[in-house]
Amino acid sequence: MRTERAYDYAEHVIRRKNLVEAVKQTHADRTQGVIVLFAGFEPECSRFLQESSFFYYTGICEPGVALIIDLQGSTTLYVPNCGSVRAKWVAAPLELTQKNSAILGVDRVEHLGQQCTGYQIHPFFPRHEYEQIIEALGAVVARGGSMFTLTPDTPHQYIEQRLLLERLKVFIPNLTERLVDISPLVAHMRRIKSAHELEQMYQAIGITALAQEAAAKAIAEGVNECEVQASLEYMMTGSCAHPSFPSIVASGPNSTVLHYTVNNRAMKAGDLVVVDIGAEYEHYCADITRTYPVSGTFTPRQRELYELVLATQEYIAGLAKPGMWLSNKEHPEESLNHLAKKYLADKGYGNYFPHGIGHFLGLDVHDVGDATRPLQTGDVITIEPGIYIPEEGIGIRIEDNYWIIDDGVVCLSEDIPKHPHDIEMLVKESLEAGSDQVN
Repeated sequence: MRTERAYDYAEHVIRRKNLVEAVKQTHADRTQGVIVLFAGFEPECSRFLQESSFFYYTGICEPGVALIIDLQGSTTLYVPNCGSVRAKWVAAPLELTQKNSAILGVDRVEHLGQQCTGYQIHPFFPRHEYEQIIEALGAVVARGGSMFTLTPDTPHQYIEQRLLLERLKVFIPNLTERLVDISPLVAHMRRIKSAHELEQMYQAIGITALAQEAAAKAIAEGVNECEVQASLEYMMTGSCAHPSFPSIVASGPNSTVLHYTVNNRAMKAGDLVVVDIGAEYEHYCADITRTYPVSGTFTPRQRELYELVLATQEYIAGLAKPGMWLSNKEHPEESLNHLAKKYLADKGYGNYFPHGIGHFLGLDVHDVGDATRPLQTGDVITIEPGIYIPEEGIGIRIEDNYWIIDDGVVCLSEDIPKHPHDIEMLVKESLEAGSDQVN
């Protein structure tokens, strides 16, 4: 696990330079202004995970900070003025101070405003805690400059940042008119993974492979879903990783519920168990699903459906390449989602595949990126077909992570068993070992 002190911020500096150039080219009519990025805020009852786009451009893992970049590329990092109070509550590997500005790759480090009342800062802040950045942004607005930031017109993206902007509007007159959304530019840049990012994703996938193996070995009749969850998450924690989303361990009828996370049912002989999990390592995510038979052997019906799901995945992986779309109703013949649905419909199971074929993957599990734009070299996506038949209590999903290359895809998770014989052997090994211990 890296520490902030040993971390190399150089790639983030390059990304910021590229962002400035992209903003200047895209908004050539707006010659005055600044780019503003906001970190996430510290939650009360869960661990802090930095807002992904802020991390992408800074590498900084502290909450409540902000970055202003002028159109000449000069950068000022604004940090909460918590004084020495925060050090008593939270251990920061690297102080965000001017003396460390060269390490951080920024020109200046300043306080957001006057000293905070506690050890952390909140979105609905009093003016004095943001006084300096309010004055800096107010000056930009006063001279007619633009504020390029992340403020998409969607119901679900960048929620904390948009709440913060709403608060800033209280103190900065005419701010609304000067806001320019750059989330499409950021999404485009984040889609294409660098060599370093792929290395981190390989690590996340490798840890997820250990977790899937632990899950398979914990599956047995009478075992509770939460016990399987505990086994697989133990492997993540022991590998300096965290679940990148709530782990899904769905057995029997629960396997037909797409985002089932209650994980409190005792598994029964003859059940299938959908294990949809992903490790987050150094901010990068994996997302892998496997389906296991509790008894160690698929029934003929289960195997028939499992092989159909696997065939669908292999078919779509064979088509995926630059120029194809993840999903585009205007071009169904080149849309992986539509082709997968047609493939299953032709086999008689079109009504039993209710979700999409996949999504972008990276700093977020459902990573930024426009699925209606063609795939590009450097994208990382999931391919995850499934069949769910509630009346039979059968749910099957197989999901892997793929890197788009010039002429196709590379399966980053190919070492994780998924062919039916290998899946059965993995579960049987544990069942036979348990039987030997009893005897």
